[in-house]
Amino acid sequence: MQRIKAENAENIRSYFQTAAEIAGMATCQRTHCGSVIVKNDEIIGRGYNSPPLEDENNRTCNVAWDYTKKPKYDKTCCIHAEWRAIIDAFKKNSDKVSGSRLYFMRIDESGNFTDAGDPYCTVCSRIAMEAGIAEFALWNNEGADIYKVDEYDIQSYQYYKISTK
Repeated sequence: MQRIKAENAENIRSYFQTAAEIAGMATCQRTHCGSVIVKNDEIIGRGYNSPPLEDENNRTCNVAWDYTKKPKYDKTCCIHAEWRAIIDAFKKNSDKVSGSRLYFMRIDESGNFTDAGDPYCTVCSRIAMEAGIAEFALWNNEGADIYKVDEYDIQSYQYYKISTK
């Protein structure tokens, strides 16, 4: 993982800003997330979290589920911002996805950047790997963390690893 301090992130901050603006479109009732996929300084895919097909009839988060049985990444009925960005990139720019970087941003109720935390979504990591995305970029309170996609995948699984000590 490469950490880029906020004061040195000026060349990538605009991608996080765009992801934050896209996160403002999210309709998820739990959190507002946005993603952009970038290749050669061009945004080739965009996504935010909302119910499938952006159809409120597909919202199931108001149903009384036993969420203790579901992993953290699956405690929502929404399509993840990363998934939607990958689908968008393939619909519009399939020839550019390989070797790209995915920028992920979570915002608060006022639209401010928030710390994305550590990699934890194993589904996002696997879909990104399968799509050919090379890197994941997460905003943190200090700046940005850039992960090679295989490292992101390993870290997302480590999040759930049970200690055997």
